[in-house]
Amino acid sequence: MRESWASNKIVLFLIITLLLIAWPYYTLISAGSMELVGTLALMWGPGIAAILTELITTRSIAGLGWRLGKPRYLWTSFLIPLCICIVVYGICWSIGLAPFAGSQLVAGVEEALGKHLSLPLAILATFVVIFPPSFLAALGEEIGWRGLLLPELAKRYPFTQAMLISAGIWSLYHYPLILFANYHSSAPLWYGLPVVTVALFGFSFAAAWLRLKSGTLWTAALLHGSHNFFIQNIFDRMTLNFGLAPYLTTEFGAGVAIAYVLIGFYYWRRRGEVEVPGAGVTLPLSANAPRAI
Repeated sequence: MRESWASNKIVLFLIITLLLIAWPYYTLISAGSMELVGTLALMWGPGIAAILTELITTRSIAGLGWRLGKPRYLWTSFLIPLCICIVVYGICWSIGLAPFAGSQLVAGVEEALGKHLSLPLAILATFVVIFPPSFLAALGEEIGWRGLLLPELAKRYPFTQAMLISAGIWSLYHYPLILFANYHSSAPLWYGLPVVTVALFGFSFAAAWLRLKSGTLWTAALLHGSHNFFIQNIFDRMTLNFGLAPYLTTEFGAGVAIAYVLIGFYYWRRRGEVEVPGAGVTLPLSANAPRAI
């Protein structure tokens, strides 16, 4: 009975999500660009769908994993993308595969603020202004994908299967914008699409482990928000986009994908810490969610 109910909850969530993201997809694809309102509506579609699904099925949203959990998991989630960027972009800059252009970031911030800034201050100003909305946008997705979908899958399948299913759905969610809007790098689509898919799966292993180990969706939201912020708003803006740069850096570059695969493999090796052997149940799911027997 419990397994059947979980399956119905997953289907209900996916149906509501599709209904909520249809309009954002249409507007973004029609415009051919990632305009702000449509992008926010798209990213919050899964979150709103998860909240509605919980209210319909349990009349409570407590099971989505709202408690903060242990600080070490939150800090780890925030720092993983930053460390990946420092290593990947640092290597590319240092050996000349991607030209460093810190002045490019500084100039953009100076133009916006009307003040002369050093590079560290430009990065700090960008963080203060951009990270909060980046995090809030990512939270919308993570309430759905890792707040509801992943834990429900983890009640039915072992860690690897649950993660692969959730990562596959999450990847498909990105494809329309990659294929029909401007959510891609300057690298050819035949290159960028499979590379970003690999990155999304590697990211998903880390996000899944941190979510299930910590029992909180805030780890996934911090990981996602930190990824979007540091790659898109800091390191990409400090890199000249020519030569091998789009093939190695950005979300669609091999360097970032390889780094996430290595991080994902590390957490996959630790799957026994969140998986109940033979039960297809992963704990803890949240502070208030019932534990399957």
